[in-house]
Amino acid sequence: MALINFLKPKNQLEEGGRTSAPIVRDESEPETNCPNCHRDIPLSRLWANKLVCTCGHHFRMNARARIKMIADRDSFHELFAELSADDPLRFPGYRTKLEHVRVASYEKEAVICGTAAVGKEKCALFVQESNFMMGSMGSAVGEKVTRLFEYAVAHRLPVIGFTVSGGARMQEGLLSLMQMAKTSAAVRRHSDAGLLYIAVLTDPTTGGVTASFAMEADITLAEPGATVGFAGARVIEQTTKKTLPKGFQKAEFVLEHGFIDSIVPRPGQKRCLAELLKMHNGGQSHE
Repeated sequence: MALINFLKPKNQLEEGGRTSAPIVRDESEPETNCPNCHRDIPLSRLWANKLVCTCGHHFRMNARARIKMIADRDSFHELFAELSADDPLRFPGYRTKLEHVRVASYEKEAVICGTAAVGKEKCALFVQESNFMMGSMGSAVGEKVTRLFEYAVAHRLPVIGFTVSGGARMQEGLLSLMQMAKTSAAVRRHSDAGLLYIAVLTDPTTGGVTASFAMEADITLAEPGATVGFAGARVIEQTTKKTLPKGFQKAEFVLEHGFIDSIVPRPGQKRCLAELLKMHNGGQSHE
């Protein structure tokens, strides 16, 4: 498939492979341990390679860092920042949890929306925040995503979305589940307007987000090793009484079974997205 070949990384760095520069170990430099290869990695080297280990493992990245990585310098303008979750059902402990997670994540909600340029190509952009209740979708998240697609229709913009989510937010009950239908309708109106939507699935993308806007894009990409699915693997095994195949719900397995278009390592994502936007614009850059 031509699209698959086009999206393949161009070099070892984009594949998360070793860089050509020799590793100089400074004993005073902070390090972290890779859960895949179990090596200690200097944090400066890890950030220089966009939080990708030399073994190819993709560490989770917060939303602001991802926006900085993808958007052209000073091009991101946030929208709907005032929207945040309330406690409509007065769920025990929910208000306190929201207060704590806002302090811990430095964010008001589990998704950041705005406009940006990617390789000088204008677009609407949303990025979910894993540090905010694992990107769970409540009524505010659904409202922000819906408004972004409506804004994109009004301003004739393509949409790029980075998803990460544990699913619908149980503390908001049915109000959270309703966001699946609401966001899906907004995606459909955007599609009916002839506009492009690209989704990039990161680890993990599960539950109600997978069952709605994450899997409704015109082009669906994923990061290597990302978990993509609806119900959890243990729930499926317990329900079906069957042992699942190795790598079940990993991006590579999902790609093999035709549910996504390509896997794009993080260092090559901006180039890939910029080229896709440019092709959608007929090869003409719109600065």
